[in-house]
Amino acid sequence: MLKYSLVGYDSSDSSQRAFRFAIDLARAGGGRVRVVSVLQVTQGGADACCLMMTDSATQRTNELMQELRGIDEDADKLVDLEITHGSPGDVLLTQVRSYPIDHIVIGHTGRGTLGRWLLGSVSDDVLAGAHVPVTVVR
Repeated sequence: MLKYSLVGYDSSDSSQRAFRFAIDLARAGGGRVRVVSVLQVTQGGADACCLMMTDSATQRTNELMQELRGIDEDADKLVDLEITHGSPGDVLLTQVRSYPIDHIVIGHTGRGTLGRWLLGSVSDDVLAGAHVPVTVVR
């Protein structure tokens, strides 16, 4: 039975569906869910991102946990939450190496071929590099 699922979460509809799926799975199997929200650095580099996260990490974590509780009232009991920065696919794969993750759940954005080519695809990155089962929720 899967005991510790990882969910990449960005507040989108697809990540909310992935979270619901993972939390239902955790509840049914007595497991937990690790929710990771990844901030992407586009300007200012990693130093600027670290400063920003230091200033607002606690507030953002509280807001995100409140959002997750709005989706499922058991979030406080079943969820480990982390907000970090980097490339979402790389961060999720690093989480699998750093924690006892035995399953990844990610949402499908529905981008077409051109969108995936221009913007990349987290699900493609994770599927290519994961050594644990991956569920893509539509």
